Amino acid sequence: MSSIDALSPNVNKKDSIVVLSSTIKSLAHSMGFFACGIAKAAPVDEAVAQKYRKWLENGEEASMAYMTNYLEKRLDPRLLVPGVRSIVSLALNYAPAQQLPKGEYQIAAYALGLDYHDIMKQKMRELAIKITERWQLPKQEEGEELSVRCFCDTAPVLERYWAQKAGLGWVGRNHQLIIPHAGSMFFLGEIFLPFDVDVYDKPMSNRCGSCHRCIEACPTRAIIPDEDFHAERCLSYQLIENRGELTDEAKSHMGDTIYGCDRCQTACPWNRFATPNTEPALQPKPELLSMSKEKWHNLTIEEYQRLFKGSAVKRVKFEGLKRNITVKKK
Repeated sequence: MSSIDALSPNVNKKDSIVVLSSTIKSLAHSMGFFACGIAKAAPVDEAVAQKYRKWLENGEEASMAYMTNYLEKRLDPRLLVPGVRSIVSLALNYAPAQQLPKGEYQIAAYALGLDYHDIMKQKMRELAIKITERWQLPKQEEGEELSVRCFCDTAPVLERYWAQKAGLGWVGRNHQLIIPHAGSMFFLGEIFLPFDVDVYDKPMSNRCGSCHRCIEACPTRAIIPDEDFHAERCLSYQLIENRGELTDEAKSHMGDTIYGCDRCQTACPWNRFATPNTEPALQPKPELLSMSKEKWHNLTIEEYQRLFKGSAVKRVKFEGLKRNITVKKK
């Protein structure tokens, strides 16, 4: 078989297209994705759906009202993208190659470089184009072509659920996706395809065992065994999503962190296997690496805009970041 034949679609007696899973994964890895898995599109497991509904009923989403939007679409991807048959889950490594100097203020590792939403979506769109170049999109009965959609943290998709369903890893006690022998510092994204694939991946079982290090490391007890994740207590929520005053608990447990929190990840034994990312866009700017506490205390809005142009840190806005810095100055 020639290499061209190997990339050709398999066509069954009904002329339906079946895409080769191995080809998609090969393309994904060639584009820098650390992991790729594929799950069949279906409603999420009932136990997961009930747990998520209960989490919302208890108000655990705090001020993140967007997590209550489009609930039925979140729990059934077929409602979000009609015609979807397969969900490709992708992971991009963001374990830092460089960190801010010790003793200076810190920000979460995922935000050291440019905004991951833009990086992931660009890579996923390129991958989606490569896939559709090899397999022609099927058409609905009325002749309308079905679509391929790319998502990264901005749509009602249970990303960690689908990553586990696609065999990338498991959702650990720290509520992060953990990839075996690689850790949890990964951006996740999904490509919704209107194709079946020849081989779907199997979900990975949980390998946290009896380890509770993430729970012990959480400074505000946002992670409690056998309970839902308490978002409002989470230091990352307080320093980013919370638009009001920080709680006294958050203020007293910030340490040197002024944006986000990585403590439940750095405590995880699986992250000892993490390898520094080599993506140029995810490396911190020299200006960021040179920031001292004095510079942070005197940060102006113009400096903020230059320092974080194209960065996920802009989510907290200048006022939010200054609020966090001011708490440390007192």
